[in-house]
Amino acid sequence: MALTSWKAFNFFDVSQVTLPEESRSSLFDNEFNCLTTGGSSLFVGSTNGRISILSAAFKVIRSFKAYDDNISIAHLRQIPDTSLLVSIGENLTADPLLKVWALDKSDKAGTDPKCLCTLKVQNGKRQFPVSALVVLNDISQVAVGFANGAVTVIRGDLIHDRGTKQRTVFESEEPITALSVREAATTTVYIATTGRISTLIISGKGLGQPARTLDKQGCGVGCMTIDPETKDVIVARDDAIYTYGPRGRGPSFAFDGPKKLITTFGDYMALLCPPRAAQLSKTKTFRRLGGEDIDDLFSTTSFSLLDTDLKYIAHTEALPSQVKDVFKEWGCLFIVTVDGKLYRYREKPLQQKLDILYQRNLYIHAINLAQKSGVDALQQNIIFRKYGDYLYQKGDYDTAMQQYLRAIDNTEPSQVIRKFLDTQRIHNLIEYLEELHDHEKASADHTTLLLNCYAKLKDTEKLDAFVKAPGELKFDLETAISMCRQGGYFEQAAYLATKHGEQDLVVDILIEDSKAYAEALEYIWRLEPTTAYSNMMKYAQTLLYHCSDSTTELFISYYTGKYRPKPAIADVSKPAPLAAETSGAFTNLASLLPLPYMNRSAVVSPGASAEQKATVAEASLSVENEKSPIIDYQVPKPRTAFSAFVSHPSKFITFLEALVKQPNLDEQDRIDLYTTLFELYLETSQRIEDPSSPDKAKWQNKARALLTKGGQNGGDGSLPISASNVLLISALSKYKDGTTLIRERAGLHADIFRSFTTAKDTVGAMAAMRKYGNQTPSLYIDALTYISSSPEALKEAGGEATLLEILKKIEGENLMAPLQVVKTLSLSNVVTTGMIRSYLGQTIRREKAEIEGNKRLIDSYRAETTQKKQEIGELNTKPTIFQSRRCASCGGGLELPMVHFLCKHSFHQRCLNPNLRPGSEDQEECPICKPGNDTIKAIRRAQVDSMDAHDMFRAAVERGAGDRFGAISEFFGRGVMNAGLGGE
Repeated sequence: MALTSWKAFNFFDVSQVTLPEESRSSLFDNEFNCLTTGGSSLFVGSTNGRISILSAAFKVIRSFKAYDDNISIAHLRQIPDTSLLVSIGENLTADPLLKVWALDKSDKAGTDPKCLCTLKVQNGKRQFPVSALVVLNDISQVAVGFANGAVTVIRGDLIHDRGTKQRTVFESEEPITALSVREAATTTVYIATTGRISTLIISGKGLGQPARTLDKQGCGVGCMTIDPETKDVIVARDDAIYTYGPRGRGPSFAFDGPKKLITTFGDYMALLCPPRAAQLSKTKTFRRLGGEDIDDLFSTTSFSLLDTDLKYIAHTEALPSQVKDVFKEWGCLFIVTVDGKLYRYREKPLQQKLDILYQRNLYIHAINLAQKSGVDALQQNIIFRKYGDYLYQKGDYDTAMQQYLRAIDNTEPSQVIRKFLDTQRIHNLIEYLEELHDHEKASADHTTLLLNCYAKLKDTEKLDAFVKAPGELKFDLETAISMCRQGGYFEQAAYLATKHGEQDLVVDILIEDSKAYAEALEYIWRLEPTTAYSNMMKYAQTLLYHCSDSTTELFISYYTGKYRPKPAIADVSKPAPLAAETSGAFTNLASLLPLPYMNRSAVVSPGASAEQKATVAEASLSVENEKSPIIDYQVPKPRTAFSAFVSHPSKFITFLEALVKQPNLDEQDRIDLYTTLFELYLETSQRIEDPSSPDKAKWQNKARALLTKGGQNGGDGSLPISASNVLLISALSKYKDGTTLIRERAGLHADIFRSFTTAKDTVGAMAAMRKYGNQTPSLYIDALTYISSSPEALKEAGGEATLLEILKKIEGENLMAPLQVVKTLSLSNVVTTGMIRSYLGQTIRREKAEIEGNKRLIDSYRAETTQKKQEIGELNTKPTIFQSRRCASCGGGLELPMVHFLCKHSFHQRCLNPNLRPGSEDQEECPICKPGNDTIKAIRRAQVDSMDAHDMFRAAVERGAGDRFGAISEFFGRGVMNAGLGGE
């Protein structure tokens, strides 16, 4: 392919590098002879044997003398991923010198890199310049090409200088112009001369075979390089650019004109071409015309960067000076001219390159460039969309739609749909919408639009193909069914719902479209528990209105955990009519649709032959006689069904009565069921206005039985309804028996009493006092307050007899002090002093007797205390006479040694505890009196310890609500109030 058909772009930014003074003067002007790159550095070899290392800023970071001054450095190679540098120096008077340098090590002087190896490259004692050099990455072999056509291969350990072998492996009459190596299992060297291209195996299978000629045409110096990706060599000749692999020539493309240099840079091929005018200037005719005076005018060099994969020119320009060398490093390409100038070529970012292509409307080139650059599919789709917009503006709608389809993954569908809403482009719109569904990117609106397009074109065939397409669902099912139902395509709606197992939608069609409530209920009863529950809850009120008995039965079966789908076999053969025949299409739709637990093989597809068709009336449904096993499912809370029965109280009662009979009910469910059922009983009773009606009594009796016998199912006899709920419901329903019963069961005796007093029912209040007084003694206090509140209450309660009865109970239970009783009765003028004279006299006499008894007890304590003080005084001041003659322990006669205690007990010394040491504390105490004394001491210590126990004192006072003064007296006797007491 000729370059004349290639597009040319400016994908590179060119800038001249400002060199430091030292680099420009000493390196790139005069001394520069060869260079190489690697390890983020630039290595420059000079004509005086010096090697300089430059950084990315082109500053000399290191320079050392590699050869003598008369030796010029001809070639340099940096070994990738190592710190090794290979150099060859020559002066044409001796054999070239090859050296291997370790840049990370220093010589003995510590100034220059360490030279690992130095050897002379042999060329049969013929002095010719070195024209080419190639080094393997493991530096195990080096190939050197000479201008006389010879190639010498050096093998050995060049790093450790353990000896090498040299052999001339190739000889030719033409000079060697280039060498390249292909490293693999078999290492091959490509040899280029001016007359041919050859290959030579230097390691691996085929080693030792003579060189094989690939092409009988050669190339000039610098016109052969290797592709780093394919490992093929690229050869530039005047007529074309060729590629060569191990087996011969590969693809090529025409590029007429002389070539000076070829190299690769990333995905690009860099070419230097001298101008044709420069070639003409060398002819005699041109000289006669005065051409030598204007040589400089035609000395420009053409430099191009080609992308041979995408067939375009990425950059081209005419250089004003001759090029001395080209190198690549730091992500850029550099050109060194003979006048010492350095130019940097930096590739533009991908987005800038794409923008250039967009400006020229070269979208195909942009797509190819993006794909080659590895751009993800989403970014490529942006280019497709731009291309589609360009084609749409040109009026090429079909091709534009193809681009939009390629960019469908990340294109906003509305942007494309708006362009094709015109009726004339409806086919393009249908194509795009169908593709959206195939990519599963269609929304409900897109499905609606597509079905509307089908309906607008009345294309039933496409509609059937769309809804009955095999494979996974590619559109919103609910939207498709909804649109089919709205358009009257009930066959398609039923087919979609059935095919994709959307039982919910089947039920919707039965109830909302066909109004076939009985069939819908039967269909629900054949579903799995979870699906059946959602559908029966969705249409519960509708089904209860039209099929109350069957629906209630279904609810009872499900909520008692006994639900099992009804197995059946359906013989479906005739599809429902289309839009024109839909008036009676769903009369028996439940028989037309394949149901769960049915024999699916019995369902004939809509495309069945005429012999297989039958009428809807011929569809049969046979139910198995055997009982199906009960399926395990999570029984829902009964409360979830309550809202469905709000408008059907009789069925609600039937439902609840069936559920309360269930054993092992959850406690919360049990409370909900009994509370709701109790409320329904009372509401039903309240709706009956005749109080003597037997029906009203029946419902009230049921409510009472629910309260009195409801606890039996619970197993613990507890009331299954909370007291507050029963009280509230009974109050709203004016059901007094319920209020009384629940308060009695809950122990709310005071509330029962207050309910009678609030209603001014004194007789009832007194009956409640006598019934519950023993359990709740505080009722006597409430009764005393109540009967003393008015003369009528006292009279109705039984007068003075009842009053004395209450006072007797208060006195007996010690509920109130006499002063409190008097104070309570004095709040009103109902009770006179004469009525309570006997109570007061008896109380005074009892307390007087108690006072006298306390006085006598005090006198005895005082006499005893005086006596004890007198005895202690005598013991301290008077001698004690011991008259005992017998030992208190053994009963024998006393004899020395003996021990006498002040308590008048005497002992043989041997009868005391012999293990005690004489003079110990325990030996000084009488063993008979010691237990009693220890007890008294412990009591006293406890009293002292309790002096600071204020919390204990406070708790005792609060517990002694009936006699707090007694509690205070008790702690006073323990010494709690004696703050100054510090010991026993």
